[in-house]
Amino acid sequence: MLESKGVAGKKDWEKMLPDEKRRRQGPYVVFECFQEIPCNPCEKACPRGAVGVGDDINAIPVIDYELCNGCALCVAHCPGVAIFVVDETYMPGYGKVVLPWEYLPLPEKGSTVTALARDGKPVCPAEVVEVRRAKAQDRTAVIGLKVPLEHVNEVRGMKMEGQQHGK
Repeated sequence: MLESKGVAGKKDWEKMLPDEKRRRQGPYVVFECFQEIPCNPCEKACPRGAVGVGDDINAIPVIDYELCNGCALCVAHCPGVAIFVVDETYMPGYGKVVLPWEYLPLPEKGSTVTALARDGKPVCPAEVVEVRRAKAQDRTAVIGLKVPLEHVNEVRGMKMEGQQHGK
């Protein structure tokens, strides 16, 4: 599906997830970098050294899940908005998806938004549980959404009420 429609299908994105044991240990980062392009801000953004691009700046990043704690500092640094943090242990029946947000207005903590799939189609309602905006994030906010657990690896964007575009 990725090559024919430009949107990652389940077989594409499942390969990017850590193993099930790691997924049950708490927040984990998901890099949805599917093509080799010259890029490495994620490697420099990680204070734990969990992200590796290596000597070839075109290489797809590799995550060391032994070092990654799901802090989400890398999320806002990705110019391709292709980094997410998922927490399948957030609370019973719900997970948290942390995603980049480059639009105004910012959503408010406690508000309800429509969670979107990779193709922009609605998945489910979601509660905004976190809004991070720091100077070091270069105008990209980081938003945490509480979503039903079965949707944590489908949700990769959101739409606020009355908004014509989704991300």
